[in-house]
Amino acid sequence: MPTAPDRILIIEDDPEIAEAVASEVRGLGCSATIATTLPEGIALAAQDFRVIVLDRMLPGGDGVEAIAKMRALGAGAMILVLSALGRAANRVEGLEKGADDYLPKPFEPEELRARLRALLRRATMQGQDNDLLVFGPLEIRMKARTVHINRAHVAVSPKEFELISYFAQNAGQIVTRMQLLENVWHLHFDPGTNVVDVHVGRLRRKLEEAGSHAIQTARGEGYVFAPLAAV
Repeated sequence: MPTAPDRILIIEDDPEIAEAVASEVRGLGCSATIATTLPEGIALAAQDFRVIVLDRMLPGGDGVEAIAKMRALGAGAMILVLSALGRAANRVEGLEKGADDYLPKPFEPEELRARLRALLRRATMQGQDNDLLVFGPLEIRMKARTVHINRAHVAVSPKEFELISYFAQNAGQIVTRMQLLENVWHLHFDPGTNVVDVHVGRLRRKLEEAGSHAIQTARGEGYVFAPLAAV
């Protein structure tokens, strides 16, 4: 039997842009569902979508501010933000708040297709990963996007979860700040801020307060994730 096409949710109030995105989605062999308000999009987001294409300025609020709510309601899709707010600071803000990619408007159809294909590949790879990563008392549940130490839940933000996931997948290796910008923030340039150090510091404090000294500083090089090392 043929498999069902991947589903992509488009949350966009401009009908011309929504239909243009939907046309690209269908061109990739996926099915498109359109929501025109933020409340409607949030209500649909927990369904089985592979990717959510999300406008920022929507009836009902800022799409970026709603990402955490979508995740809390069970949305596991990759999220691509489309926005006329395209400055570097806007992109960093969107990625920090849980978006998987950020594409400024106006955009070229070819670039949108490339971004969607990349997110679909990432969604497939994520689905194939082991759900549970265990490092002694530290447990990372990939599908639930939760962290536990000694069976106690450690509350982490969406970006902190992406950070610890990347660290865990490169455990024992030096990870540079540029690697984190490229693989966690999906930025291929240095925004000239201390965004990486701030987020790593916040995550490290949470882990240490829960009893794990998992993140070590490799002076002048970056960080090492070594949760089983003696403290």
